[in-house]
Amino acid sequence: MPGENLSRDEARERAALLSVDGYEVSLDLRSAVGDAGGTEPRTFRSVTTVRFRCSDPGATSFADLIAPSVTAVSLNGKDLDPSEVFDGTRIVLEELAPENELVVDAQCAYSRTGEGLHRFVDPEDGEVYLYTQYEPADARRVFAGFEQPDLKAPFRFEVRAPEGWTVWSNGAGERHDGVWRFAETKPISTYITAVVAGPYHYVTDTYERTFEDGTRLEIPLGAMCRKGLAPHFDADDVFLVTKQGLDFFHDHFDFPYPFGKYDQAFVPEYNLGAMENPGMVTFREEFIFRGKVTQASYERRANVILHEMAHMWFGDLVTMVWWDDLWLKESFADFMGSFSMVEATRFDNGWITFANNRKSWAYRADQLPSTHPVTADIPDLEAAKLNFDGITYAKGASVLKQLVAYVGRDAFLEGARRYFKRHAYGNTRLGDLLSVLEETSGRDMAAWSRSWLQTAGVNSLTPQVLLDAEGRIDELAIVQEAPESHPELRPHRVAVGLYRRTEDGSVERYARAEVDVHGPRTVVGELAGAEAPGLVLVNDDDLTYCKIRFDEASLATLREHLGELTDPLARALCWSALWNLTRDALLPARDFVGLVLRFAGRESDIGVLQMLHAWARSALTHYAAPGWRAEGGRLLAEGALRELRAAAPGSQHQLTWTRFYASVAAGPEDLRLLRGLLEGTDTIDGLEVDQELRWAFLEPLAAHGEADEKVLAAELARDDTASGKRHQVRCLAARPSEAVKAQAWAQVVESDTLSNALVEATIAGFEQPSQRELVAPYAEKYFAAIDRVWRERSIQIGMDVVRGLFPALQDSEDTLAATDAWLSAHEDAAPALRRLVLEARDDLARTLRGQACDAAAAR
Repeated sequence: MPGENLSRDEARERAALLSVDGYEVSLDLRSAVGDAGGTEPRTFRSVTTVRFRCSDPGATSFADLIAPSVTAVSLNGKDLDPSEVFDGTRIVLEELAPENELVVDAQCAYSRTGEGLHRFVDPEDGEVYLYTQYEPADARRVFAGFEQPDLKAPFRFEVRAPEGWTVWSNGAGERHDGVWRFAETKPISTYITAVVAGPYHYVTDTYERTFEDGTRLEIPLGAMCRKGLAPHFDADDVFLVTKQGLDFFHDHFDFPYPFGKYDQAFVPEYNLGAMENPGMVTFREEFIFRGKVTQASYERRANVILHEMAHMWFGDLVTMVWWDDLWLKESFADFMGSFSMVEATRFDNGWITFANNRKSWAYRADQLPSTHPVTADIPDLEAAKLNFDGITYAKGASVLKQLVAYVGRDAFLEGARRYFKRHAYGNTRLGDLLSVLEETSGRDMAAWSRSWLQTAGVNSLTPQVLLDAEGRIDELAIVQEAPESHPELRPHRVAVGLYRRTEDGSVERYARAEVDVHGPRTVVGELAGAEAPGLVLVNDDDLTYCKIRFDEASLATLREHLGELTDPLARALCWSALWNLTRDALLPARDFVGLVLRFAGRESDIGVLQMLHAWARSALTHYAAPGWRAEGGRLLAEGALRELRAAAPGSQHQLTWTRFYASVAAGPEDLRLLRGLLEGTDTIDGLEVDQELRWAFLEPLAAHGEADEKVLAAELARDDTASGKRHQVRCLAARPSEAVKAQAWAQVVESDTLSNALVEATIAGFEQPSQRELVAPYAEKYFAAIDRVWRERSIQIGMDVVRGLFPALQDSEDTLAATDAWLSAHEDAAPALRRLVLEARDDLARTLRGQACDAAAAR
């Protein structure tokens, strides 16, 4: 990996020297289907012609290419010796002219890691499917070029593919004489070019719009998936959300969609949620649902569709200069995904999901030692890869939500409109956006930016309530705190809600005030004289980004009456705050589990309920005192089964509680029931045990030795699909056997034969909370292996291994000491690798603090 890195300084130098006029890329993918002997193809031919200018004639620069071999290189008609100019990652370009033409004929490699041109063979029917994934810099695995976002250019692609295949790219394409040729794109960055090829199932539709000036816009729509998923593909719903999103963005951005067609491909073994390639968006195929799922899954898909669509403007039309300003696309897309979803689709509770789900990702990331400002310092590509994180996405989106409250919705959207028109097809930095927002709002954006975009860490806001002799509020103040490591106290526009119990027992808001919080203490004068509250909710309506804390009276109210809080957003905010208290070792894990058991059954929002289940499992696995884990697990299983049986037959709540029950089942009776549901000897009214649910039952059975290799092979025969294979691999690795763990470790750490999806599945099955002693020997092996893994494997697989196999279940001071010893001995390791280990160490230290808090509660 280090030889593939590109520094920011190198990119700046190259951008100052070169400007690119256009690319012509010719790919021959006929080798993708292999030969008659069944040999796996390794390479395909890639011929790239790049026309570019040089501001300093005679200078030297380089083009990027990662390929097994280069057949020929020509610069301005002169043939160059590939062995002299190509080192495996770069092509040296000497004595450049004012206008240049570079032609590179290379053999590039098919990928099995989801980076570059990924090749997938469907086990169900043997069909081969290809797709590209480049962000941040893997286009160089497919064609030669200048791999940095600010060297934009138009692209023309042509592709030779096997008979019977269809090929798609960013522009519209047609097949003539066996060659697919695609329309030239607008100027775009290399990392958002795309090729998708294979016998995909393809559905079409059309979006039509007539603007006020009479201009008519027609956008061809397409959606595709593997043939094996076609029976499950609800393309109509995908198109519905797509059209609603296009309407919303046309209404608010005043810049018609600029990239012609709009295809959306749901592809196998995808590393990301989705990618915003203009005209050819790619998604992970898990967004096609093979079994019954809850409304939260459809909402999540809609959010991702709209997130990627927002990128057509924020990211594709206007692109950051370098990855420091990654937030200029990801933060905006994350915010606009929820904003448009709530206002334009049936998912009008999207801000609840945002507050409860997306922000929890941000809060965790912002408390790690690797936390960074939203506008980050990104010195190279490895750092860029790791900054697709909760800060860049969810914190950035939260900050934008606060910005809308700060400058006003109209000023924010007008700023976006001016930004697009001013910088269309160009590249920008932070100041470019701030300047238009200053124009439209009249606010000092520099001060706001310094506080919110250029500092790290999360503030805590705690209410202080003083009552007068008559029991009314004499003074209500908000105390703002910041961690010592990041002491910035930010300006917050917040709503403060006062809640009380009503005669019917519900907890409802009876007073609300908005206030600008500045400094360590802010008095909310508007609420003086109000009746004493049972609950003070700081950041009511979720206007700002902060950790909510409670005064003692409010926390007591939540312990007794959280389920009676009628407003779903307020309830979600309280749950999130309670989870933050648990992670911060201020609330014992058993107390949080108790709150879930007592009140989660009354949670109406299915997305919040699913988060509560995930948090409860995490509380038990990581933050509960070891001596209480068995009891806590039994209580969770009993509570889950109770709620499962009480839920309305066939409802999404029943399905959600069923999945949670399977995830915490451990006792003999629980496992017996799961087996009975699988075999049909037990039934629960309204519960349909479809194929996805069958695998959900099989994993705990496998992990507890109740489903062996023969049982799992039989299930794979029943579900002989790519999805079934991933499930089987995860279940196989979950079995409680020394030989199983040794095999799984060898397949992931010592070999590179598994695809990215099967690496992910094996890691997911390897460490089971019930198998701490069984996997204990791998803690030492982990620290011995990770430096080599990072050097030898792709960055995606390296990240998967370093994150996924960290010995988090060996939650002891010894493991913490071993982590510190590795860090001390590897000060010269790749910064990205050290960052991952430091993050895991921080999680482990937090785990130990949480366990100490929980143990103290038992005394």
